[in-house]
Amino acid sequence: MPQTGQTRTVLVTGGGQGIGAAVAEAFAAKGDRVIIWEKDGEAAAERVELIRNRGGECQVMVVDISREDEVKAGVQRLIEQGITIQVIVNNAGVSRPTPLAAPMSDWDAVVNTNLRGQYLVVKYAAPLMSRGGAIINIASTRALMSEPDWHAYAAAKGGLLALTHSLAVTLGPQGIRVNAISPGWIDVSPWQKRTNRQPVQLRDIDHAQHPAGRVGRPEDIAAACLFLASPEAGFITGANLVVDGGMTVKMIYAE
Repeated sequence: MPQTGQTRTVLVTGGGQGIGAAVAEAFAAKGDRVIIWEKDGEAAAERVELIRNRGGECQVMVVDISREDEVKAGVQRLIEQGITIQVIVNNAGVSRPTPLAAPMSDWDAVVNTNLRGQYLVVKYAAPLMSRGGAIINIASTRALMSEPDWHAYAAAKGGLLALTHSLAVTLGPQGIRVNAISPGWIDVSPWQKRTNRQPVQLRDIDHAQHPAGRVGRPEDIAAACLFLASPEAGFITGANLVVDGGMTVKMIYAE
């Protein structure tokens, strides 16, 4: 059952599965009302049922954040319900390599969701936020380090970090904090919708790459979101919190 306390309304984009699902469940478990925006209707329906079965308060809207018309329509529905938002977790994203030979439509698909889409969410939903609100953009350690062919993803996540501090400066006078979280290697397989759920066999060497001793879990990112949305983080804005088990700070030499 959710814990008692002051109820907030938390908008989680891409909250049907993966990291977003863990984030949605974590806020619901704290007693917050969760609104999931998710373009995969099957994943969204599964998640909202699970949260409600556990006593949480949750509603879902099918929204593709890469489409401005759908974002505007989603916000209009919130306005019609008289909803004020206290927290936005800008999590929705797509992950795929874009080699130099790939068509530009592949680049556009990644950037339009991972950067433009997150901007659209803030552009239209931030006016519904109250003072003391928090926006958390889910970036990636790929904004800080790369492997071959992930050009669009790295560029979008890097742009999202810059957008985060720009929004923090813009929205600060309105009493809204804006931060980013950069997850590292997160095993999302247990948090996929049932029809996509395939356990991943992680090796000892996979865990050993992390000074923390293991590959990350969506729950790790959810815990970071809860902190950045809390009063304890009231003096933190424009920051990027790297949650990667130390993987990006470990030097690895080829043998």
